[in-house]
Amino acid sequence: MSLFTSSSFLLVFHVIPLLAVLLLFFTHPNVLRSSTSSSSSWTVTWNFPSSSSISRAFYSWVEVQPANGLSNETIDIVASHHEVTKLDGEEESTEDRNISSSSTTGRASVANKTVLTRLQKIERSLLKARSSIREAAAAAGDNYQQLIIRNSSSISSSKGTTLLIDADDDPDYIPRGPIYRNSKAFHRSYLEMEKLLKIYVYEEGELPIFHNGPCKSIYSSEGTFIHEMEMNQVFRTTDPNEALLYFLPFSVSMMVSYLYDAADRQNLNGIKVSVTDYINLIANKYPFWNRSLGADHFMLSCHDWGPRTSSFVPNLYHKSIRVLCNANTSEGFNPSKDASLPEINILTGETPSIGGSSPSTRTVLGFFAGHLHGYIRYLLLQQWKNKDRDLQVYEELPRGLSYQTMMKKSKFCLCPSGYEVASPRIVEAIYAECVPVLISDGYVPPFSDVLKWKSFSVMVKVKDIPNIKNILMGISQRQYLRLHRRLKQVQRHFVVNSPPKRYDVFHMILHSVWLRRLNIRIDDLDP
Repeated sequence: MSLFTSSSFLLVFHVIPLLAVLLLFFTHPNVLRSSTSSSSSWTVTWNFPSSSSISRAFYSWVEVQPANGLSNETIDIVASHHEVTKLDGEEESTEDRNISSSSTTGRASVANKTVLTRLQKIERSLLKARSSIREAAAAAGDNYQQLIIRNSSSISSSKGTTLLIDADDDPDYIPRGPIYRNSKAFHRSYLEMEKLLKIYVYEEGELPIFHNGPCKSIYSSEGTFIHEMEMNQVFRTTDPNEALLYFLPFSVSMMVSYLYDAADRQNLNGIKVSVTDYINLIANKYPFWNRSLGADHFMLSCHDWGPRTSSFVPNLYHKSIRVLCNANTSEGFNPSKDASLPEINILTGETPSIGGSSPSTRTVLGFFAGHLHGYIRYLLLQQWKNKDRDLQVYEELPRGLSYQTMMKKSKFCLCPSGYEVASPRIVEAIYAECVPVLISDGYVPPFSDVLKWKSFSVMVKVKDIPNIKNILMGISQRQYLRLHRRLKQVQRHFVVNSPPKRYDVFHMILHSVWLRRLNIRIDDLDP
């Protein structure tokens, strides 16, 4: 009895535990770890995200159970922020660094394979584009030519064909010269845009307010862009998940035509309801507006009421990209996020003729003809109307004089603001090769982030209207010839083509929007 008891004791408390340990050792050797540097000889280590990572993103992780016969799970990293981050520099963010890290610690660990969302992949591609543009901006001379050749293999069109091999072999235009703020940066940015830019056009909305716009009026810039964007097969995508930008295809001009009652001039309720309902519709149907609060969405309007229409939706006004003819900084236009749209008057539906008399045959110093619209024109007409043979200013053109002919025989064309800051005379002057004289306060000219307007135009402040003749007479013939030559060079950026051609006004508008998308980073919502 005593022997049985003693044997049972040994079996239960010594032999069986020893066999269990041996079995565990041979079947799962990685679970155990011997350590000579620690008092503990049994350690299990798990991979958790660092505290700095948690401050930037929401993490979910799955504990792997190898015994269940399933493949290892992945750790999904999804940002939880709703805000849009403004990029002051090109340094990689904490999230970008953490998102690319993948490591294991210890003998027993959780599988830690990073999965990038489509948005995160887009943001990474934009990060590389920003770096490439900066590198091009800093390059000079032969270094830039080498940079073009080195990067040419990565610049491809949507069809997979190389757009640029060498600057000298490019069959199209390459930006050069003093009309640009930085021609190398612009060139590189444009190529990156051709490579990466995808725009989703919301299909919601019915004619004539949506997917439509005037193409034969002073607001033709609005209608022609909407039309070309609807028809475009290069930059437009039908997959909203791959888009960098989202276009809101409503026309303010058409809203005013169909929803505004001129008998009740203060009542804009119809326009307000139309815009707010449309934004609510896409915000409830798609995740993209709420993800960025509209920062990667853009509207386009050449009507004077474009800014006011956008104000009916606070995030549309304050966060979205607004492409506006009425680019007035005193009325809320923000050049860092909004883009200036050239006002082009196409009455026949076709681009006006381009070109004019040679500089040596232009006999009129300055010319303006236009009705009394706004305070600036009032000052101009009051000071100069029918008072000077060199500076010919008219409210109504005399019989026998042609507006186009006068522009093409004048050296300088005065382009004062009307009720709003923009004027179609600016583009008309560019077409006629008549150096534009911009008379305005608070106006941001189109494509100012790329073009150096002072190199091909004259800027006159409103307070200097009485001195306009002296200002123009003070420009030497050599300076004028330089302005005229550069004006001819800049024409291509304002020409309306159908279908669009590289570097024309349609592509310049896209590039303006592309630049503003480059300046923000958008994070995913929680899944």
